[in-house]
Amino acid sequence: MTRPSVAVAGAGIAGLAAALALSRAGHPVTLVERRTGFSEVGAGLQLSPNASRVLLDLGLGPALARRVGEPRRVVIRDMARGRTLAEMPLGEAMRTRFGAPYWVIHRADLQTILLDAVRARPDVRLVVGRAVEDVEEAQDGVRLSLARENGARETLRADLALGADGVWSKLRRVVEGPSGAVPARYQGYVAWRATVPREAAPAALAGDETGLWLGRRAHVVHYPIAAGALVNIVCVVQRADPVDGWATPGEAAALRAALPATAAPLAALIDAATGWLLWSLHDRPAGRMARGRVALVGDAAHPVLPFLAQGAALAIEDAACLARGLAIAENAGDSHAADPVAAALAGYGTARAQRARRVQDAARANGRVYHAGGPIALGRDLVLRGMGAAGMAERYAWLYGWRDG
Repeated sequence: MTRPSVAVAGAGIAGLAAALALSRAGHPVTLVERRTGFSEVGAGLQLSPNASRVLLDLGLGPALARRVGEPRRVVIRDMARGRTLAEMPLGEAMRTRFGAPYWVIHRADLQTILLDAVRARPDVRLVVGRAVEDVEEAQDGVRLSLARENGARETLRADLALGADGVWSKLRRVVEGPSGAVPARYQGYVAWRATVPREAAPAALAGDETGLWLGRRAHVVHYPIAAGALVNIVCVVQRADPVDGWATPGEAAALRAALPATAAPLAALIDAATGWLLWSLHDRPAGRMARGRVALVGDAAHPVLPFLAQGAALAIEDAACLARGLAIAENAGDSHAADPVAAALAGYGTARAQRARRVQDAARANGRVYHAGGPIALGRDLVLRGMGAAGMAERYAWLYGWRDG
């Protein structure tokens, strides 16, 4: 039996994961991407167990195994003095506790693996060079208005539509309505991202671990990616005004000037990096995620600050939850719902918005704690030292232990 057809706007990680999950559940999928190429800017991603178990369920384990890293631990340090404040075991400890690994991966590698899996599905049609401008509901489903760069227009019909078109989603206004669509706002943080060949990194920071350095108005994260060939570095600093553009080139000297006092090993790691790119960090509360036969996934629904490393993970969760919800609704044959598809999307939206808001709130709180100074920082450091490895793992059990259904 053919399940309802789906049109997905956007072929980033959210759109690709949704297309793959829905195709595997029996839905014919048309994936629409405004770009004609799939080179992915950015650097590393962390895939905590709540995301990695979904990717494993989607059959991506063998492909991922060739590209992921699995750090042994997270080490939290004071940025200025280099003192260790706390450690949390990853590796086997995560697999044992949560039944799935804690991976790190280059964003481009994950994008490529998802794209290859989608292209291998005979029931997925990939349409590039078109931007989804609008969606209208009709008696027979939805109609998407597509625009080419040359101005030509075309219409795509499907039974339902997904907006996976990012922070500046055009489909969000269809779901939330003109008066309810709150734009994403700059949150006073800029992320600097770069990579370093592993052999060029200081030996103390080139191991199989994730480093988190906390300082006044700034923090730094690093971990190995690209099957261990590179060290990914993300420096997040507070800044009154956003940078112009997206993935804006930056100079290392400007970054060092923006950072507080930095311990010698971290300073050496930052100095070894080239090709810094800057992102202004935006956020908006998760609102309505579905209306009728249109739903949102990923950053289109719930952009999240990076202080929990959950942006990609939430999008991957969305994909699994959506596919499962549609399957349950169709298999149940709910005669009480006038439109079982719309009812399934509404249920998805309610469940996911609640989860996303909790993650967003926790990420914002982490940002305040990470960047604290003075007495608040002293109290934070005391709490971290007293928490211990078991306490650190327990703190995030609600997050990493998520399972769809």
